[in-house]
Amino acid sequence: MRLDILKQYQAQTKCLVALDSIIFGFDGEELKLLLVKRGIEDEHHTWSLMGGWVQPDESLEGASSRILFELTNLTDIYLEQLYTFGSPHRDPVERTVSVAYFALINVEDYDHKISKNYEAQWFSMQELPKLLFDHGVMVDMAIQHLRYKASQHPIGFELLPEKFTIPQLQKLYEAIFGTELDKRNFSRKLLSTNLLIKLDEKQKGYSKKGAFFYKIDEEKYKKQFNTFLNFLPGSAS
Repeated sequence: MRLDILKQYQAQTKCLVALDSIIFGFDGEELKLLLVKRGIEDEHHTWSLMGGWVQPDESLEGASSRILFELTNLTDIYLEQLYTFGSPHRDPVERTVSVAYFALINVEDYDHKISKNYEAQWFSMQELPKLLFDHGVMVDMAIQHLRYKASQHPIGFELLPEKFTIPQLQKLYEAIFGTELDKRNFSRKLLSTNLLIKLDEKQKGYSKKGAFFYKIDEEKYKKQFNTFLNFLPGSAS
């Protein structure tokens, strides 16, 4: 490399690059957020997203997976890049640019794997504690992005067990959107996607007749994941 070019690089002010991951979970009843205590919180009641710094030899995706594992012991979680937060004063300690990722998981599938070394804990989205730095802004953006995607694409099925009922799926979408949905319209819209396979088995105790179990048609799900389905009732006629 030419010496003059190298000097230009060396003359620049360096800043840190951080990764922060927003992990949403569904426990069958409500949407939750996974938070930790990283040891940099200014007050006891302040909590943090899964965050850390990118190392010189890491990709962003590699760093996000490593940080998530170090703080929670979780692996094999698909993290989608959300946004880059670069306000000069977002971190009062050091100039830091943060790349935010988010994921949606089933609490039951992962809860037993979560390490408690950093006090990892699930919080209801309706009762979040004080969050570090601009992590609250990150969460707000992530939930809006999640709602947009859930209204247009068949996401969210990953949060349900292998076989599930339509009322269970409706409860998931009501948790994501924070509102009640019309039972008949939701069922009609859902079945019109042809993404579900009806099983002969019924859920006992739900009602006198019982609710049929369904499972995802994996082939159709993969093909239609990135197509606009106007999935949520009311998003289109």
